[in-house]
Amino acid sequence: MDNSANISKRRVPTWLRVTIPAALILVWLALFGAGGAAFGSLSDVSTNDQAQFLPSSAEATEVTELQDGFRDGDEVPAIVVVAGDTELDEAQLSAIDELRDELLAVDGVNADGASPVLPSDDGLAAQMVIPIENVEGGETPADIVAELRTVLDEHPVEGATAAITGPAGFTADLAAAFAGIDGLLLAVALAAVFIILIVVYRSPLLPVIVLFTSLTALCASVFTVVALARADILLLSGQTQGILFILVIGAATDYALLYISRYRETLTRYERKWDATWAALKGAWEPIVASGGTVIVGLLILLVSELTSNKVLGPVAAIGIVFAVLAALTLLPALLLWAGRAAFWPRKLAHAGDEVEPHARHAAGVHDASAPDEADLPDRGVWAGVGRLISKRPRTVWIVSVLALGAMSLGLAQLDADGVASSEFVLGESQARDGQELLGEHFPAGSGTPAIVIGPEDELQQIAEIALDTDGVDSVAVVSTDSPAGTAPVTSDGIEAFGPPGTPAPEPTVVDGEVQLQVTLIDPSDSLEAEATVEELRERLDEVGTEVLVGGQTAVALDTNAAAIADRTLVIPLVLAAILVILMLLLRSIVAPLILIGSVVLSFAAALGVSALVFEHVFHFPGADPSVPLFGFVFLVALGVDYNIFLMTRVREESMRFGTRAGIVRGVRLTGGVITSAGLVLAATFAALGVLPILFLAQISFIVAFGVLLDTFLVRTLLVPAMAYDIGRAIWWPSRLGRGKA
Repeated sequence: MDNSANISKRRVPTWLRVTIPAALILVWLALFGAGGAAFGSLSDVSTNDQAQFLPSSAEATEVTELQDGFRDGDEVPAIVVVAGDTELDEAQLSAIDELRDELLAVDGVNADGASPVLPSDDGLAAQMVIPIENVEGGETPADIVAELRTVLDEHPVEGATAAITGPAGFTADLAAAFAGIDGLLLAVALAAVFIILIVVYRSPLLPVIVLFTSLTALCASVFTVVALARADILLLSGQTQGILFILVIGAATDYALLYISRYRETLTRYERKWDATWAALKGAWEPIVASGGTVIVGLLILLVSELTSNKVLGPVAAIGIVFAVLAALTLLPALLLWAGRAAFWPRKLAHAGDEVEPHARHAAGVHDASAPDEADLPDRGVWAGVGRLISKRPRTVWIVSVLALGAMSLGLAQLDADGVASSEFVLGESQARDGQELLGEHFPAGSGTPAIVIGPEDELQQIAEIALDTDGVDSVAVVSTDSPAGTAPVTSDGIEAFGPPGTPAPEPTVVDGEVQLQVTLIDPSDSLEAEATVEELRERLDEVGTEVLVGGQTAVALDTNAAAIADRTLVIPLVLAAILVILMLLLRSIVAPLILIGSVVLSFAAALGVSALVFEHVFHFPGADPSVPLFGFVFLVALGVDYNIFLMTRVREESMRFGTRAGIVRGVRLTGGVITSAGLVLAATFAALGVLPILFLAQISFIVAFGVLLDTFLVRTLLVPAMAYDIGRAIWWPSRLGRGKA
């Protein structure tokens, strides 16, 4: 060892050993600063508009584009509803009129397009539709809704409850829910990781180095993503942003832990830090690159998705993983080279030239290659016990593990992932949801957010009659610039006139031979019942002709769910196939990768089954978005394979020296601590997503956190090594190692 160290010393001049790590640290510090400044721009380049994530071929997308011809600008409707405990009197109605004037005076409101105050038939409530201008570069609709709600608070109507709902109201509530994504989410995630690292390493300096590495990787990722979003290459949403934060912190920390375990080993073998660093990189780079590459490939397969929100997550998260890998293999080694053995203080790491207790040498991974058995490993501790259990009863261990995972998978029967109402996206308090309930009590619940039908002018009456005859439809109106209200009611007798008898009916607005009808639904526009109505409406209008299109907020949600289900069906098999190929290339085997893929899929099914039961019976969630199982699968399979890569690359290394079965036991003992620590870190970071009151993120948080723990403590610890031990050297078939010592 000393000779190799001397050779290394002669080959690499001192100035290079100082310059290289210093340059790496300076480059990453520059990225850290640039990324830190870019954090403030994330909200400027993010959008939570569901319609923007639909594929261009979706019917709702086509309708949205055609609507531009019927309006002067891009507006989002806010619905103000005021409901009293008793019938509204003259004083209250007068106060509501005054409130309307105050609301229309807010900047960003299109006063000319606002509706009058519309009392309900029961006299207990009134509503008004206020269009909010959505101007690029100006105040967002969420900001304007916040100002409108301030006006609402400052001008209360005595004896009545007021709320702002509709698409603009829900957008504002969603934006408020994501408001803590930069500060609270990062603070919780970093605090959880720091506590775990302190417990694992009992060192004050090492956790700081690891977290700085992870945070720097995140800053570099944010800087890149913001630049690409500004160039309109990427579309960023709040949920993608949250997943990026958690994924980079968790993955970078995991890769750092793997490198640190190798570096700690090599510090016991080499006196000089430089030699220990190169030896650690030699042992760690392959599993880190393979693990990161597996996740990146899995994420990039999302590019084949129809849904833009799924498609965009792939490259955004892949960028984060790239920087996590780069930071773990460049910045972290440079920082640890600078810190040396002091990074592990107060623990002392002696090199091979000092007196080292045999047990300490074995724990550090220093082995005598001439001893092809397990005698040089410690016989005490958790991982020694796990190794003995696997070697004595491998078949019992893996069969019991499979049965346990299978039992957990039974919960899949209760999984409800066909979509949820957009009013349920925000957990906890939501004024828009409360307002929607008030609206539904006194008006058709779809008021203010009608389904939009665009069709030929000649078919207007037939379209209207079919819509009126469809269950779930309350009324139909046609867009007309001649009408004082901007629309005119359409009945089975034709377009109705406003004014005294004899007043001519307004002419519909015609654009390129087409008219636009607004179909008010009985159910809330964001409900599953409304989606069913739109689906039936589309089927019935197909009888008129394929040129009749149905869009609007409800149709957007319907088409989004359909695209998400199609993505789930397409992406999952592709991810499995890609990861299987990567594992075959990495392990030079066919059997071992099949075992790893099968175990991770079973682990995912178990995690999703338990999650379904918890969502239904503990959290009482209203259901799940179709993208939840897809995202859970991509993260759990890609990240779960990470730990198997960490394990099996070390098992393969040990098997080449000691034989397969001895190599499996040694691999478990040598990687048990670091992989368990990595699993705890990743589970903690994903659990941090639960602090944001967003249904989608809360569900992803639980599925991935629970799945990672399941994979860490059952699949990787017991199932995979026990099955591999039972099979023996055949797991390496058809490589040469498969024909070696069992």
